[in-house]
Amino acid sequence: MQRFCMLVLITILTFFSTLAGGLFAMYFRDKLRLILGFSAGAVIGVCLFDLLPESLLLSRGHFLPETTISIVALGFFLYLILDRFTLLHFRVAGVENHGRENLAAGSLSVHSFFDGVAIGLAFKISDQIGIFVAMAVIVHDFSDGVNTVSVVLKKNERLHRSFLWLLTDSVAPVLGVFSTHMFRLSEEVFAVLISLFTGFFLYIGASDLLPESHHEYSSFWTTCMTIIGAGLIYAAITFFG
Repeated sequence: MQRFCMLVLITILTFFSTLAGGLFAMYFRDKLRLILGFSAGAVIGVCLFDLLPESLLLSRGHFLPETTISIVALGFFLYLILDRFTLLHFRVAGVENHGRENLAAGSLSVHSFFDGVAIGLAFKISDQIGIFVAMAVIVHDFSDGVNTVSVVLKKNERLHRSFLWLLTDSVAPVLGVFSTHMFRLSEEVFAVLISLFTGFFLYIGASDLLPESHHEYSSFWTTCMTIIGAGLIYAAITFFG
């Protein structure tokens, strides 16, 4: 019962942490270029400082490091193909291109779901490890909310769609936590999924958010925000694991 109450509290915190990050991005949308710069740094930072080391650690004893890196590359190029196909589809259809933003926001939401899975699986090992993993997830959930809104909110008229994706991203880790009571992922499968998402987010950060933040002008402050975004993720992972 005590563990269940703890999980409920943690899921509430993950929900509101993500929601707060997204609402922050929406409220300061007039500073969108700076927010996009921060998001680019945060997404790339999550890949390099969190997901990639985690995938290498989980795959140790199951795959060679070269295999893990190859899976990361597969994720990158798979997302590139999906991105180009989606972009081509909407251009041919002659309608406004929402597809790329939906693809990116959907990937971020799936990542948030697996954040919740990581929390649930960690609690199956021990309460101490579960709390440790939950703290790390909650800390970077704020930037997850910012990132989800940023990939969609490139024009003010997209506020409604941004908020719907923000709610999806906020609920995703909650579902992830409780889904672990219905299934169990092997360490090998989890390592493969984390590696694929590392490639996905490298593409989103480097090929979508970063160029978009410099679309109209290259700003010293935009570059600073990119460095700050990556630096905060590094600090959060260093201090909270």
